Amino acid sequence: MLSIGELSKRTGVKIPTIRYYEQMGLIEAPERSRGNQRRYTKQGLERLSFIRHGRELGLSIEDIRELISLSNHPESPCGDAHQIASRHLVSVQTRIAKLKRLEKELKRISTISDPGHIGECNVIKSLANHKFCETEH
Repeated sequence: MLSIGELSKRTGVKIPTIRYYEQMGLIEAPERSRGNQRRYTKQGLERLSFIRHGRELGLSIEDIRELISLSNHPESPCGDAHQIASRHLVSVQTRIAKLKRLEKELKRISTISDPGHIGECNVIKSLANHKFCETEH
């Protein structure tokens, strides 16, 4: 059995976050010691590690909740889990494409030569003259 502090050290998840995951129902409320301290099992450690890895991959809490629910039925087909991963991959790829456009524009405006006065600064002018595009948000 692990205390919440030990669990935090082993998983790298901060104590308030562990409590939050408990409140959200992502990890089961642990047993309590006579001193009313939380005592986590190996399964609690494994679940918290699963959640942490999912969060590191950028999965939403809701996606993680779905994956946990799926993992509770090991005999079920894997398609739903693949669908969650695929959906997240599309989201990541979309963000990467936006970041690449952002990088290209920042490179462009940062390399423009200026006369040296803010009143003539092309970075400021580029930002002020940018046309809003519906697809950019």
